[in-house]
Amino acid sequence: MDIVNYMQQVGEQARVASRLMARASSAQKNQALRLIAAAIVRDAALLQAANELDLEAARTAGLEPALLDRLTLSEKAIGTMAEGLEQIASLADPIGEITDLKFRPSGIQVGQMRVPLGVIGIIYEARPNVTADAAGLCIKSGNATILRGGSEAIHCNKALALLVQEGLAGAGLPLHAVQVVETTDRAAVGQLITMPAYVDVIVPRGGKGLIERLVRESTVPMIKHLDGICHVYIDDKADLAKAAAIAFNAKCHRYGTCNTMETLLLARAVAPVILPELARLYAQKQVELRCDPEALTLLSGYPHLLAAQESDWSTEYLAPVLSIKVVDGLDEAIAHINHYSSQHTDTIVSEDYSRALRFLREIDSSSVIVNASTRFADGFEFGLGAEIGVSTDKLHARGPVGLNGLTSVKYVVFGHGEVRE
Repeated sequence: MDIVNYMQQVGEQARVASRLMARASSAQKNQALRLIAAAIVRDAALLQAANELDLEAARTAGLEPALLDRLTLSEKAIGTMAEGLEQIASLADPIGEITDLKFRPSGIQVGQMRVPLGVIGIIYEARPNVTADAAGLCIKSGNATILRGGSEAIHCNKALALLVQEGLAGAGLPLHAVQVVETTDRAAVGQLITMPAYVDVIVPRGGKGLIERLVRESTVPMIKHLDGICHVYIDDKADLAKAAAIAFNAKCHRYGTCNTMETLLLARAVAPVILPELARLYAQKQVELRCDPEALTLLSGYPHLLAAQESDWSTEYLAPVLSIKVVDGLDEAIAHINHYSSQHTDTIVSEDYSRALRFLREIDSSSVIVNASTRFADGFEFGLGAEIGVSTDKLHARGPVGLNGLTSVKYVVFGHGEVRE
């Protein structure tokens, strides 16, 4: 395959489709989403068969457990994909909405209209659910999209692409509105991220190595995050039963996700009470605990203990490993998080309202949570229908990126014959 010519053709087709998608009606877009959701449910067995081909190849290749977990498309995951598409269909269509319309002294009215970004290139690794989520969000937001999934999920992604195109055709929308890159050649990525004539924004969803490469090489703007170094801070005003449940779930619900807790901070006043209980819970899951000297002393005799190194505070493990630090209180916790956090998601567990508000104001992260697990930092859980990724940038979109994150605005002016004097 001539990668350059192939990607040029994909880009040209996407640009043409983006013009048609920008004027598609809400009814058409919603119909496509519901048709795709129904097709996913109907062909669940075929999707799982395709996924099993991917999993067999991944096991043979020796993929790490965290990647195998992301690659697995369970019956529940298939149901969640379909539910996410239905939820996106039920959301208000942002395209064409006019806000802040005001009269000016000249007599003109000035407002802002929400519009699609155009063509969105999405690069992701072993996550077949992204194919459905990204396609759904891009369809609803009136964009065209080019999806370049990882080679690990090629069979499943191709199967999903057929169902997406079936839904687009059924709703009278252009088939090229969603294109899955059919080659696993990495050169296709290099082409996709250097086609600003055809691609308006790149959304990478993958490991740090992939995103660092794109930051170096891309000539197209990106919506991205690098690491998910997420914290839970247990305050001395915390309900300790809540704290134990939250700290356990934030680490052990799933290890390979970007909103998994990687560092646990505990106020000194409550650490002797709650830390041994948490250590017992983590021991059941064989979680390795990398502790500062004070935490090591409190947990003397417990299994899976190591002394924390400086590098541990800035490491995204994506594994059953957790760094633990005892802090004097809220001030030290905020200082530690703002120094080491990747600005993804951080939680405080506290019954003190004023401290919770301080944490919300002063933690410089894209999602800041009070009294709940970091695992809730997710587009589906936030009611966005799904997410196309998480952004820790501050320009354009921040946090889980749903419909509004895939749009921009333009100024619109209504006149009545006014001329400028």
